[in-house]
Amino acid sequence: MDVLKHPVVAQLTLIQFISYFGTWFSQVAIASMMIEYGASPLAIAYIFMMIMLPAIVLAPISGWIIDRISFKKLMGILLLVEISMTLLFTTVNSLNGINLLMLFIFIRSTASSILFSAEMALFPKILQGEMLKKTNEIHSIVWSVCFALGMAIGGIVTYYFGYDTTFLIDVTLYCIAFMLLLRLQLILEPIKHTESAVNMMKSGFIYLKNHKKLIHLILLHATLGLTSFDTLLTLLADLHYKYVLAVPLAIGWINATRALAMTIGPLLLSKYINDKNLHYFFALQGIAIIGWSFIQHSYAMSIVAMLGMGLLTTSLWSYTYYMLQQEIEMKFLGRVIAYNDMIFMIFNTIVTLFVGYTAKMGLPLQTITFIMGLGFIFTAFYYQWFKKYYLDK
Repeated sequence: MDVLKHPVVAQLTLIQFISYFGTWFSQVAIASMMIEYGASPLAIAYIFMMIMLPAIVLAPISGWIIDRISFKKLMGILLLVEISMTLLFTTVNSLNGINLLMLFIFIRSTASSILFSAEMALFPKILQGEMLKKTNEIHSIVWSVCFALGMAIGGIVTYYFGYDTTFLIDVTLYCIAFMLLLRLQLILEPIKHTESAVNMMKSGFIYLKNHKKLIHLILLHATLGLTSFDTLLTLLADLHYKYVLAVPLAIGWINATRALAMTIGPLLLSKYINDKNLHYFFALQGIAIIGWSFIQHSYAMSIVAMLGMGLLTTSLWSYTYYMLQQEIEMKFLGRVIAYNDMIFMIFNTIVTLFVGYTAKMGLPLQTITFIMGLGFIFTAFYYQWFKKYYLDK
């Protein structure tokens, strides 16, 4: 692709690939460790919630940080934080350490969240139009490839070599990403901000409040949080799939299959998806999830269903993000992107807690999944309303 000829995009893509792979590489180890230690469904939900929580509670601060600190310097600091916290994962050896694990995950996820928002705020500053759209798609493909490889290889390494080895390999990957960052050539004209931190946070909020179209685009993008299947898949593995494969392998391979489809999705659908027909893709995503709810007890059929669902997920994610980026004024990019990621993670957290609490109350996993699919059907109607009042005028 032409966009990969851009030196900054090419270098960042390589760094993203290594750091994202590292993140998902240890995810299977965390989930499997909690199951082995006897964590409850609610405790597992809390663990995954710690991954999402930083983007929610720290959005105003992270937006200010992104708009004030140079990208390369900020990225270096954040990678060092991720290295430190991943090392500390190795100190958790029983269920008694679950609170510490949550703290370490929260801090690592804080760094990861700010880094992601910083990257998504950087791209519109150096790219425009079709190049920006393609960069978003490449970003989502990289995420999906890393998700697939990280989950699959992480599951195998966790199964054969244990949790600590997996975490130490993860640390090594982050160190490689940091070394590559030192070579990144990024020349960007700084935007001068004379406001105080409080005033910058306030002005960012006011800007967003006064732009209703941006708010609706943020909400549309946030509905992709309904594909937050981490807790659901962990519970399905414990309930059904452990009789077919060991839990780490079951979680790893099913997520790898989904991510493979998410990688292929933008390549197949990019030329078809646009603001005129987006509602059809939301509806198809909902139908795919509802279909999965009826066959998810079968590991083999779930693998097939993941292929269908994954094809749509990344395409919806990248296109709704592109629509949002196009509407934001340059000087507010960091703050609005941070608010967008905050709302997105709120949706993810609500979905995660919904799965954990309803499963604990005895609601069948099939019913929980069915409800998540219905959410996309409602989103399709919401987008039709949005299109009528904001795009068709």
